[in-house]
Amino acid sequence: MDRELLKQLSRITEEEKNILAGGRLDMSVYSDNMPSVVDSQKLLEAGKLFTIRPNTRFIAFPKHSHNYVEIIYMCKGSQRHIINDSAEVVLKQGEILLLNQHASHQPDIAGIDDIAINLIVLPQFFNTAIEMIGSDNKISQFLFSGLTGKGHEISYMHFNVSDVLPVQNLMENLIWSVVNRQPNRRNINQITMGLLLLQLLGFTDCLITGEAGTVSDTIVMSAMTEIEQNYPNASLESVARRCNVSAAYVSSAVKKATGKTFKEHLMEKRLTKAASLLKSTALSVGDIIVMVGYENTSYFYRIFTEKYGMSPKEYRFLK
Repeated sequence: MDRELLKQLSRITEEEKNILAGGRLDMSVYSDNMPSVVDSQKLLEAGKLFTIRPNTRFIAFPKHSHNYVEIIYMCKGSQRHIINDSAEVVLKQGEILLLNQHASHQPDIAGIDDIAINLIVLPQFFNTAIEMIGSDNKISQFLFSGLTGKGHEISYMHFNVSDVLPVQNLMENLIWSVVNRQPNRRNINQITMGLLLLQLLGFTDCLITGEAGTVSDTIVMSAMTEIEQNYPNASLESVARRCNVSAAYVSSAVKKATGKTFKEHLMEKRLTKAASLLKSTALSVGDIIVMVGYENTSYFYRIFTEKYGMSPKEYRFLK
């Protein structure tokens, strides 16, 4: 890793200064209502889908889970992690640990030279990456399972990729972009994340834990795949036909597993894609509306404005 970047990441934070002075870990920094669940809203700026923060050293962090996907990259040294109460992972320099919303996690004390970076990622940030890597692979299953209920196959993935130069370069690019507040970093980082996951697909002989999914889980996964791969034309009925169940059963399974309806997931996917096209292309708003699967222009304008607080044209020219 670049020496200057590593120097920036190694600086002792205000939180760590307090710990070294004999203070305790302030869990209100991470969560308001449920101390055992680290809340993305406490760590991300409003409207952001992705950020990074150095690991907290000099104290054992209590067992917790996250309401987001966490990617831990070991920049220097090593750190021991207990996952799901039983699995022990010693993360070494250059290695990557992915944890979804259903992994419990307890990192051990890190010393001053044990430098890790935690990437805090909301599921929507992976939309571009999933389009790049497809859905029929272990990494996509890991990401999809984060949206669904407990009992899925994959709750964490450990990649021993310290000697894989493209992975190291892509991870450093992600970190550098956030630290230096690179212009257009959302689009750049979403594409970089896709390239990183494409590289990691070659190393899925990593540690994977969890329980096998149920039939209901398989149907939910099929529904989420339908939205990712076919969002302009996705429907409950097509999922139901493929799984040989009723549309009502698919709808109930998705709602029970994710807390959102199929329609809500589909709308979020379409709006996220529309927002991306507004920023990255010169296509007219009308063309974008059709491309993401809507026919009613007035309806699209209404739901877009509700989500983003401004019209599509205003969003396009927002700096």
